[in-house]
Amino acid sequence: MDSIPAAAPGRERMPTRLVKAWAHIRTSQFWMVAIALCLRVGWILVGHTYKFKSAEENFGFGWEMGRIGAAIASGHGFSNAFGAPTGPTAWEPPLYPYLIAGVFYFFGTYSRASAFVLLTVNSVFSALTCIPIFLIARRIFSEKVAVGSAWTWGLLPYVMYWCTRWVWETSFSTLLLAVIFWLALTMEERDGLKPWLEFGLLWGITALNSTVLIAFLPASGLWAWYHRAKRNKPSLTGVVLASVVFIACVTPWTVRNYHTFGKFIFIRDNLGAELRLGNGTGADGTWMQYLHPTQDLYAMRQYTSMGELAYIEARKRQAVDYIKADYPRFAVLCLKRFIYFWAGPPRLSQIWWLAEVKNSLFLASSVLMFWGLGRALRQRKPGAWLLFWLVLLYPAIYYVVYPSQRYRHPIEPEMTILGVFLLTEAGGNRRANGRNAD
Repeated sequence: MDSIPAAAPGRERMPTRLVKAWAHIRTSQFWMVAIALCLRVGWILVGHTYKFKSAEENFGFGWEMGRIGAAIASGHGFSNAFGAPTGPTAWEPPLYPYLIAGVFYFFGTYSRASAFVLLTVNSVFSALTCIPIFLIARRIFSEKVAVGSAWTWGLLPYVMYWCTRWVWETSFSTLLLAVIFWLALTMEERDGLKPWLEFGLLWGITALNSTVLIAFLPASGLWAWYHRAKRNKPSLTGVVLASVVFIACVTPWTVRNYHTFGKFIFIRDNLGAELRLGNGTGADGTWMQYLHPTQDLYAMRQYTSMGELAYIEARKRQAVDYIKADYPRFAVLCLKRFIYFWAGPPRLSQIWWLAEVKNSLFLASSVLMFWGLGRALRQRKPGAWLLFWLVLLYPAIYYVVYPSQRYRHPIEPEMTILGVFLLTEAGGNRRANGRNAD
């Protein structure tokens, strides 16, 4: 009988090498971030998403934040939120418009180079979010859920949309909130004042980037304090330090607002106007964009002639009067906004079924999240209640004002974790049932 030739040593080792390489890559936070970033930047280049339309004098390039950034870059300061020379504004929080202004200053106002740089920066924020996702999921659930969640975030096309097409603070807010969530989870194990310093600083930066995220601040702080108290760890000095750091971060901008407008304004002032865009004659639970100063010439004239604060106050009175006139109607609107926040607001599409498919997928991700959250609470997973408070508190303002698909994105890292947890557990149960059947 002829002898069978032995396989070459290189051929024997190749599968083993690939398995070892994949075992390293799949749990490597570096590779998660690197691959996620390459995909995002690649999408920007291949899809030419940096080529914004020049209609309405480039308004689609950053919208109000882009207008303010252009004003800063041209030497007019934090002003002109809608393009016209309307003067100083507090319509938006300051951090991201100043980032836009810096990019405009070096790469050109509304230039394609600036668009590419800003979208790439957003992509860096989005890719880096893989790290806190991995750490949060591993701490609350398991490494398997952590790996699945981080790679889902890194590879999912829907996640890439906001960082590769929108010049806005969304991706940065998402990263900040995920890091704060992880920090709150780990505060009970850390000693000294450094974690409290980080906590106050992160929340200060977050407030200056997106004030709506502050809704989660009390829950995250109380969570850290409570779990440290269970371990008999003192927190009073740390809480004071975090508060001082937070106040130190937001005070300069608050002083600027007071000096500019003559009254106390905590970071931004447009809540009354936003309330009117969701509540009034014709309200259906969505954003009545036709009333926005950028869409309505009469509203723009009002804003220009009355000034920002008077205009916002007038809009607020209109909304409040509408709400007070019929509380049951307002409750129905809030319910519709709740549904639209989690299932997606009505979409306009030339292909009728495409909008339905997109909203079905949007709703499916919410269902997976709620289902996973329920299972996590029943199984008493560590951190499950912090997830509960995030899901409860963050979206509440949008039930009163109006929802948008983009508004859900800052909590989608946590939603991703819960969805992957649910699917992972379901897969494990099926395999266990199969073994039992055998």
